[in-house]
This record gives sequence, structure tokens and C-alpha cells, in this order.
Amino acid sequence: MPSNASTDGVGMGFIQIVVMVCQVAQPDQCEEQHLQFAWQGSLERCVMSAQPYIAQWIGDHPQWTVKRYHCAYPETRRKI
Repeated sequence: MPSNASTDGVGMGFIQIVVMVCQVAQPDQCEEQHLQFAWQGSLERCVMSAQPYIAQWIGDHPQWTVKRYHCAYPETRRKI
């Protein structure tokens, strides 16, 4: 996973990939999952780099499918 996150583009912090997932067997049953990790870079770059981390989560949780996702800083509501 990425390391050395930044909440403002400078310094260290954490970032989240917020993933809306739905059950494969019941597609109307959905929930948000928050994948938090250390990251150095912008929210935009997180969005572009998120797919391998989402794929890993889905590999560990095959009963779920991804509907959509975005990146966000844990302490704010700002997202991309």
C-alpha cells in the first residue's frame, strides 16, 4: 500500500478510499467501506491509483461488488 500520506499535499497523514459495495447475491444491499492507509499525494492521484487496492479488498470479500468509489481525507468531507 502507499505510504507517507498528506492531508494538504505537504507532510504526512492518511487518506481513505471510500468504496460503495453491494452484495453479489442481493445487489440492492449496499454499504460504504473505508480503506484507510498512509499516502503521499493528492486526492486526484489517489483516485487514479485506487484500483489495485479495491481489487485486493474485493479479492478478500468476493461476496461484494463495487458500485463506485472516491478518495477522501478522514478528517474532512472533501472528496474526489
